[in-house]
Parts: sequence; C-alpha cells; structure tokens
Amino acid sequence: MPMYIAQIGGQLVVKRMPLSGGDHHATCPSYEPPYELSGLGALMGTAIKLDAVAGFAALKLDFPLSKRGASGPENTDSSQSDSVKSDSKRLSLRALLHLLWHESGLTEWTSYWSGKRHWWQIYHHLIEAARTMSVRGEPLAERLFVPEPFRTDDKAAIEQRRSQAMAALARSGTGPKKLMLLVGEIKEFAAARSGQQVVVKHMPGFRLHLEETVWRRLQRRFEAELALWKSDDRHHLIAIATIEAGSAGLVTINEIALMTVTEQWLPVENAHEERLLEKLVRLRGKTVKGLRFNLATSQPLANAILPEARPKPTALYIVPPNADDRFEASLREMVDARPDMSAWIWRVADGDIPPPPWDPN
Repeated sequence: MPMYIAQIGGQLVVKRMPLSGGDHHATCPSYEPPYELSGLGALMGTAIKLDAVAGFAALKLDFPLSKRGASGPENTDSSQSDSVKSDSKRLSLRALLHLLWHESGLTEWTSYWSGKRHWWQIYHHLIEAARTMSVRGEPLAERLFVPEPFRTDDKAAIEQRRSQAMAALARSGTGPKKLMLLVGEIKEFAAARSGQQVVVKHMPGFRLHLEETVWRRLQRRFEAELALWKSDDRHHLIAIATIEAGSAGLVTINEIALMTVTEQWLPVENAHEERLLEKLVRLRGKTVKGLRFNLATSQPLANAILPEARPKPTALYIVPPNADDRFEASLREMVDARPDMSAWIWRVADGDIPPPPWDPN
C-alpha cells in the first residue's frame, strides 16, 4: 500500500495515505476497522472524495467558511449547525472535528501509551491531518488554527505566530468575509456583559466572544457533553468553531460544536461509553473508538473496535435504554453484514455491562 513520510513535531513519521486504513491487512499497524461500522462510511464518496494521486481528501462542508453582510453569528440555530442531522452529502461542523480526530489517530489507544498523550501530540497530529484535506481546492490547513502548546519562555514568539495565522480575519475587502476554523480545548466559559467569553487553553489572554442566544442554544444542544466534562476533572472539552473578527477587533464565534474526550483524549458521548472506555483503556491490545460523524443518536454504530482480538476482530456495540425496534433492526443488519468480525453487545436496559471478551493476556 502507498504510504508517505510526514514531519510531525520535528520527527519523520511513516503515515498511511488519507483514509486508506481499511485497505491494510488487519495485522498491519496502519489497519483501520471498516468505515461502515461508524458514521464515516456514509460520508465516503459523497462528503469525502479521495484523490489517491494527489494524496488529498476533498471535503464538502454543510457550513460556510465565508459570509456576507455585517459581523455577527450567522446560521447559529443549533438544530442546523451542530452536526445532528444525518446528511451523507456534506460534513457538519461536528463531523469535521470527528474526521480530524480520526485521521490524527486520536481514536486509537493501547495501555502502553498511558501518560504519554498530551496537547503537544494532539496539536501536531491535527495539523498534519489537516494538511491531507482540502475544501474547494484550498488546503484545509490554511483555514484551520490549532493553538500550539504554550510555553511562558516563548510567549512573545507564540503570540506573534498566532497573530500572523489570524491576520486574514482582519483583512477587509469587497467580497465575502473569510472565516477561520479553530480547534482547541476549552478552559472555561466566563460571563461577559453580553454573552460569554470563551477561554481556550494554550491561548492565555485571548478571548472569543459568544453571543447570549448562541450560548443558550449551546447549553441545550451540548448538555451531555458539558455534563460529562464537568463530572470528571480529567476530561477535556474540545471545541471546533468558525470564527470572525468584528469591527472592534473582537474575535467572535460564528458556529460551534463540542466534543468531550477522556483523560486519554478518546471521544466519549455518554456515561455508557465512558464506562466501556474505562475498561478498554487498560488493555494492552489496540482499541479504536468509533465516532458518530453525521449519524443521529437514534442510529447504531460500533462504539469501539478491538482489531487485534482473536480469533476475529471484535466490534463493541452499546444499545441505549431508549432504543426502539428500528435501532435494533439496524444493529442486526450491521452485525450480519460483517461475518468477519465478532460482535459484543451491551443492552443497557438489561443491566450492568456484560463480561468482556477481551485481553486474554
């Protein structure tokens, strides 16, 4: 299989081509489980088109990266902009964050990495992943800002690089105003005279403004993510947002989506997944966390996969207590479609998490 060499944090790393992990053998370190078991499968070939020759994944987004008219949040109704709808033709804001996380290898885990994954790795791998993606022919990396790890002794240089990266926001012209994407870890939401100030880690002294109406919608739509984040101080809250500069120089959030991740930076969407991941992170074999992308919560997915399980890779499914007959039927179809994989199912309504079929070591 074709590979390429990437420079990540000063190190040269052999990487698979974008979204090619499914073409590798199950014993290969570059192997990825079938995309059809997560929300990624429905996006391939429509919202995501691969150019194997150029080594790029061309993306179609369902949110704008430019706007016309006066400054201020646009299309911020959470029912439209928070990635809930199942539309396989375009990537929602949340789905783009999931894709970046997936392509950065941040959905993978083994207990050998305990204590070794920090923002330094998150930053470099996100930047490298963005370099393999394009939107309307423009490299995604040119429109994405990820705050680099902050160091007090390099404060001035870091702030200078940040100003240069965000300089495009302040440029005026006759055409549509360009927006930028920001991916970062939320430190806190602080009350402002109007709305909220969003404080992002590794960006001390820098504030993003969130209008009050958007803040109220954010709390309703991402109630579960915010609750998970507040429930454990080891958790991290990741935001992806389109941002713009107002006439007063304030940087305002136009649209935003949130994702809670564990201490190991593995995405988690509810308490049931949290309990499962608490067990999986102790395994020496690899765990791959499944992501929802554009899938609605009423649709099943493989919440996690153990690609190194024997005799066959194992897909782990969680059936929520409110699952209906359509959920169960879709789950049966998913399991039946992959006879090459074992299935482990936890029906939450039936009781506690069942005995795990993993880690014979």
